Amino acid sequence: MLDHPEEYYSHYYHYYSRRLAPKVDVRVVILVSVCAISVFQFFSWWNSYDKAISYLATVPKYRIQAMEIAKQQGLLRKAKERGRNKKSKEELRDEEENIIKNIIKSKIDIKGGYQKPQIRDLLLFQIVLAPFHLCSYIVWYCWWIYNFNIKGKEYGEEERLYIIRKSMKMSQSQFDSLEDHQKETFLKRELWIKENYEVYKQEQEEELKKKLANDPRWKRYRRWMKNEGPGRLTFVDD
Repeated sequence: MLDHPEEYYSHYYHYYSRRLAPKVDVRVVILVSVCAISVFQFFSWWNSYDKAISYLATVPKYRIQAMEIAKQQGLLRKAKERGRNKKSKEELRDEEENIIKNIIKSKIDIKGGYQKPQIRDLLLFQIVLAPFHLCSYIVWYCWWIYNFNIKGKEYGEEERLYIIRKSMKMSQSQFDSLEDHQKETFLKRELWIKENYEVYKQEQEEELKKKLANDPRWKRYRRWMKNEGPGRLTFVDD
């Protein structure tokens, strides 16, 4: 300190910064953060799933079918008999609504972003299962190269749909949410072939342009863009 008095405060700072620094293992922080994100994911997905079920319960097509099933199984009659003297009309209505929602849950397979949450889809389990998924992908990729690139086998239906999905740049959940008749159309038009897919893509773009041309809101937007423009600045002299 006598030889270098100008370094006194820097040594003072380094001493107390290390002495008073929180001794927390980084691995614990990462684990807690991943667990917190996974819990948030699960409740968020479950909330979206409940909203989807509540919406389907208001659609006449599904509601009528669910009520028919409930009547056949005697669920609505049992609910009314149990609550005839004990429950109010509002409580009976809520119980009937829950019965209808439970039937819809058991009969309808919701796919895509509103599907029933699965534990294996959470971030924590994805990290734990990452080595397994990586090994599975390597094995699958080698199998694909050997069968279709080397041996020249013909694609099956599953492989054709996979190529179509990749061409459309859709995730698995997005592709699963499509109707079956749409997938059948893809297969009939042989969209796994690049040339056929390019023709289909061009047709979809032309159809979208026609729809936008006839859409009054799109017409107003284009008129506004032509006359006003996005964020035009004007300076007015006083």
